[in-house]
Amino acid sequence: MSATTSFGEAGADLELQGIRKEFPGFTAIEELDLVIPAGSFFALLGPSGCGKTTTLRLVAGLEDPTAGRILIGGADVTDVRPHKRPVNTVFQSYALFPHMTVLENVEFGLKRRGVKDAVARAHEALALVELDHVASRRPSQLSGGQQQRVALARAVVNRPALLLLDEPLGALDLKLRRQMQLELKSIQDEVGLTFLHVTHDQEEAMTMADTVAVMNQGRIEQLGTPEELYELPRTGFVAGFLGQSNLVPATVESVAGGIVTARTAGGVLALPAERAVSTAGQITVGVRPEKLMLRTEEPARDGLENVLGPGRVVDVSFTGVSTQYALEVPGIGRLSVFAQNMVFGSGAPVGAEVWVSWRREYTFGLDAQAIASAAEAEELAEDGS
Repeated sequence: MSATTSFGEAGADLELQGIRKEFPGFTAIEELDLVIPAGSFFALLGPSGCGKTTTLRLVAGLEDPTAGRILIGGADVTDVRPHKRPVNTVFQSYALFPHMTVLENVEFGLKRRGVKDAVARAHEALALVELDHVASRRPSQLSGGQQQRVALARAVVNRPALLLLDEPLGALDLKLRRQMQLELKSIQDEVGLTFLHVTHDQEEAMTMADTVAVMNQGRIEQLGTPEELYELPRTGFVAGFLGQSNLVPATVESVAGGIVTARTAGGVLALPAERAVSTAGQITVGVRPEKLMLRTEEPARDGLENVLGPGRVVDVSFTGVSTQYALEVPGIGRLSVFAQNMVFGSGAPVGAEVWVSWRREYTFGLDAQAIASAAEAEELAEDGS
């Protein structure tokens, strides 16, 4: 997707310094320090009540922080009124004027400010979202996805330094939501503005954002690229909220040559020391389900792979792209294996005796409380989906 003309100015960076927000009876944000570089697509991801929407409202000026400062492009806007900030917000509800045409909706803010080329700029913004051909229609004549794109055009036409996206795709069906994820990212690349996207949807955040901050109880649990967060979670909450993880309690036996060896109830496992948050005492060893290889015969223990088993297959679910197996392994409990469907038919039926193996460099190590934190995160992720 590309516009026919160049569009807007570059975005500005956003900096939150020591932000705290208290409401009567509870604290929504404990302490938040965050820098979002200019021109980036940044996602705040977390369950309901974690503080992400409050953060967005603080940036927009709709709430005042109890403590801390908000800077946009280096300028302190903490005490600046909402309409004076170089910020626009796209809401889940679209908030389009039903009595106006699409073009009138997009040019509305420009005309109120007395911008002379309002019509031309509105057409330019509609061309960006590939909707200039419906400029004369009313919002009620458009699909949900088209209305969302009009709302986006109305926001970017003002050329804000920062665009806030508040669960913008939550009202769309699954297929349209996935299509809009790609379109939003394409538009952000095109206009070069700074996007701050608030969502509870893990896939949405990971599909679109350059950087994701996972929030929990008013704090950032972990910040990084989507790949970093998924491949190397540093807390049980992140391991459970972003996808699924197999987590096993363990006790560190040794650390040598950059490798941590830890004993579990099902045998010894190894992982790189750099992938462990702790290398002594009680820890939690983790691995993602798609990293596991399902074996119907016991694999050789060559030191390069971790092995658990034997166990029994207790459930098999065919999902199209993959087959998901649930195993019960004595001393370990339940493990999940996601096997890509390379051939027709199940690799192992319910009741089959199996082992699992995976390369030790896929393993990560968390603190001893990670299993409880991950279980809580999984429940919150399911509640929000």
